Amino acid sequence: MSAAILTTIVDLLRHGETEGGPGFRGSTDDPLTPRGLAQMWAAVDGQPGWDRIVTSPMRRCAEFSAALARHRKLPLDGDERLKEIHFGAWEAKTAEQLMRSDRDALLRFWSDPALHTPPGGEPLAALHARAVAAWAHHLRTHSGQRLLFVTHGGPIRVVLGHVLGSSPAELLRFDVAHASLTRIRVDHDMERGLRAEVLAPSGRMRA
Repeated sequence: MSAAILTTIVDLLRHGETEGGPGFRGSTDDPLTPRGLAQMWAAVDGQPGWDRIVTSPMRRCAEFSAALARHRKLPLDGDERLKEIHFGAWEAKTAEQLMRSDRDALLRFWSDPALHTPPGGEPLAALHARAVAAWAHHLRTHSGQRLLFVTHGGPIRVVLGHVLGSSPAELLRFDVAHASLTRIRVDHDMERGLRAEVLAPSGRMRA
């Protein structure tokens, strides 16, 4: 007799456009623009029902998540581990500004973010540890359910890299646009353990 397989579906939704505009805005707690809010509602429109929403506590995620949870009458969990990475001295600065003031450090970060942390910023290893811990916790706690994670580009890239076995140096190659939705299927096989597959097209790697 074949072993039982329990399937969990996790949708990873990145927040939409924010008031602060482009740039390194990890711990900067900007709200969504009206366009960003519309992007998120459009992303979830017509999607099959979820059993639970798990959200980053940042305003650009949490406020939409609360509204969606009320609208669909779903339980809502906040998880600090799904916050965006903190960029230290680069917070709220654009790439154009940094190319003028800190060009070499920015190019090193883009080439290998695992080895080159922004000045005063959170190391990628710390983001990786907390995002993977959140992923594992909710898979274990809500096994067999359909989950929606509302979070940021950084944690989504970490989870994708974890699932696909990519190296940390490759994380910035994952294309995770505003309000993009990435679906991952996880099969809990009693004999073979966890098997995960990325189903949705979002989150593909750039060449």
